[in-house]
Amino acid sequence: MILSEVIQIVEGKLLTPNANLQLEIKGGFAGDLMSDVLASIMPGAVLITGLSNPQVVRTAIIADVRAIIFARGKSLSPETIQLAIEEKIPVISSKLGLYEISGRLMHANLPSFESEMTHAFDRE
Repeated sequence: MILSEVIQIVEGKLLTPNANLQLEIKGGFAGDLMSDVLASIMPGAVLITGLSNPQVVRTAIIADVRAIIFARGKSLSPETIQLAIEEKIPVISSKLGLYEISGRLMHANLPSFESEMTHAFDRE
């Protein structure tokens, strides 16, 4: 699925000008704990989150996230948007919630890009 299709499906607004609307999005991941994102997101995914701070963009850089959707119409600081522009990570704002966004993308056949997390206590 390409970025322009994702934006349309989630009724989103692109906040980063000059983003490549033909960018391939391979899967999706929804979450607010950036430690979970780092532990279980697969590269090439769109990150759907309710957090709205620069740390989300920094996490996306490390995790090889293709784009970020900020749910519930959250306002973003100029710093967050500028960092995303500098790092060439498309940022989308959607008035929809995480559950609705995830459901719409799953219904459109975008697969989950959440890998299983293994915890230390699982190995005992």
